[in-house]
Amino acid sequence: MRDLPNGRRPTFVLVAGMLGALASGGATADSIRFWTTEEQPERLAKQQELAAAFEEQSGTAVEVIPITESDLGTRATAAFAAADLPDVIYHPLQYALPWIEAGILDGEAATEAIETLGIETFSGGVLELAALEEGGWAAVPVDGWTQMIIYRADLFEEAGLEPPNSYENVTAALEALHDPPEMYGFVAATKVDESFMSQVLEHVFLANGVSPVGEGGAVELDEQATTEVLDFYKALVEASPSGELFWEQSRELYFAGKAAMIIWSPFILDELAGLRDDAPPTINDDPTSSELASRTGVVTSFSGPSNPEGAAWADVRYFGITADGDIGAALEFVEYSMSEGYTQTLSIAPEGKFPVRQGDGDDAEAFVEAWAGLPVGVDRQAALSDLYPQEMIDRIVGGLDVAERWGVKDGQLALASKMVNSQVVNRLVREYVDGRRDAAETVAAMNEELAKIE
Repeated sequence: MRDLPNGRRPTFVLVAGMLGALASGGATADSIRFWTTEEQPERLAKQQELAAAFEEQSGTAVEVIPITESDLGTRATAAFAAADLPDVIYHPLQYALPWIEAGILDGEAATEAIETLGIETFSGGVLELAALEEGGWAAVPVDGWTQMIIYRADLFEEAGLEPPNSYENVTAALEALHDPPEMYGFVAATKVDESFMSQVLEHVFLANGVSPVGEGGAVELDEQATTEVLDFYKALVEASPSGELFWEQSRELYFAGKAAMIIWSPFILDELAGLRDDAPPTINDDPTSSELASRTGVVTSFSGPSNPEGAAWADVRYFGITADGDIGAALEFVEYSMSEGYTQTLSIAPEGKFPVRQGDGDDAEAFVEAWAGLPVGVDRQAALSDLYPQEMIDRIVGGLDVAERWGVKDGQLALASKMVNSQVVNRLVREYVDGRRDAAETVAAMNEELAKIE
């Protein structure tokens, strides 16, 4: 057993790990089972190719089993109760720590994999999101993406504006570029019942260091910092078109050259370059043109006045090694998927799978360079490195170093997720923007309603 980075020995899931070793007799299994939420046919095929390459090298077959993401929690709980868990699960962040507490995952095995691959080769932010209080990690980071401010870099340069990496710089850009109906300064999410608004608002709150949870659970929002958030978001909405806006309108207006800034996921990167027929840029008469991509800049982490360091909202995925699986074979598969097979792992959907492991001991940038050269697109394909400058690619990947989500650092992700899903914040922010109550009353209402969620 290895010591953890803090010099202490792991104390979690020891019994399960010992039983797993006894069950396998210390030998690697002939086959293992791998659950994945990447169930689209093209993505599933790439994972099966990865499994076949691993089998050829190791002699261990991998059964790739697609699981619908919305069913993953229920399926894992039922399989655990029936002692029928797979050996490895590809899962989103929200399951990492709860599954350790439930005994589903083996944190000791995940820690061993990370140490073997090299702690220093991983983005610090994604490791911190899955860190255990006892030391070590709940699961092995695989890939992730950060929400981004997409902006017209050409217009910013012409106006002598700084990149929109802070509340202050965004506000300055709104004042300089908002000229409706030809150009809107922003397209802010205002449709309360859309998860898109939830993601955007969490990003904006994180940027100013505001969270509704702490180590002990729900906490009262700081009135001054939250007021800064509210006033900033109101400025975004006032520089947006009227109506119920979500991801669709923000993309359409930006693609038409009628928006200076939007917040979006990186899955827009291939569409910006005219590689997808059902979502073409309309800034000119050629729907296959990469002109808009060439005029675009991105910001992954931005800051507010109460949080100068800023933050990046991230979605991160992990390999969880289960407590009653074949630990030896599972470790081999995970380590292969994160080393020799890592480029294939990322190729499943490169525009939304940023490398959380940037390189290896021989080349610190090997995986970033390989990822940037992977083809993206649907109806046409091109490498991200052919579409965007290296500086922009470095910024995209670098956002994972400061990846954050409400509740993760405090061990309260489950509670924070309930708060997000309740859409209380969406509704009250929208009511503030609409003039239903002032900032102090809105903060008080948030504190009252969020405190009721358990």
